Amino acid sequence: MRELITEFDVERARRAGGVLRVSGEVVLTPGAQDRMLKLGVRIEQARPGADLARSRERPTVAVAADHGGFELKEDLKKHLESSSYLVLDFGTTSREACDYPDFAHAAAVAVAEGTADRAIVVDGAGIGSAIVANKVPGIRAAKCDSLFDVENSRRHNDANVLSLSARLERSLAREMARVWLETPFEGGRHARRVDKIRDVEHRYLAGEVRHGHP
Repeated sequence: MRELITEFDVERARRAGGVLRVSGEVVLTPGAQDRMLKLGVRIEQARPGADLARSRERPTVAVAADHGGFELKEDLKKHLESSSYLVLDFGTTSREACDYPDFAHAAAVAVAEGTADRAIVVDGAGIGSAIVANKVPGIRAAKCDSLFDVENSRRHNDANVLSLSARLERSLAREMARVWLETPFEGGRHARRVDKIRDVEHRYLAGEVRHGHP
């Protein structure tokens, strides 16, 4: 049986030195192919008896919420853990009033730095957390309200942070998280557009443009 290689595998390989070691024939998802080209990750056949534990690591998802999103965040955390994801919880830890930027920022940084593969953030409407996350270089946060939104955000935008409203029904939020995490980036013409998003970001970071003027 051929081993399926996903974006998660490529991203972990990048953090581990840029080499993805496999034990036989592989099948690459479209998103994995695109990510390998962008990150310069290469595939190598592991030597007999080599330790392949890293390639079998569980995908890591950061979660965070303010007091309004606390209950949904806790529910999603349990659901993800039961679905074999490794979950990093960046708070909050209670229903006591707090500020959503603190927690959304921490989760977004975890993705940008490679500590987590992706992140899911929750607040009352989901808008504020998305705005905060998108201030972190390298983050493409999508505020989603439907299964169509989450699938589109992955296939077309390669979103790496999902922002949800605490008002969502728990069953719908779980399904949205599942679809979002399992949907690959299509690449192709969409890769060109995502590259343009990165280019805009890099130009501002480099001070090449101000207030939209080149």
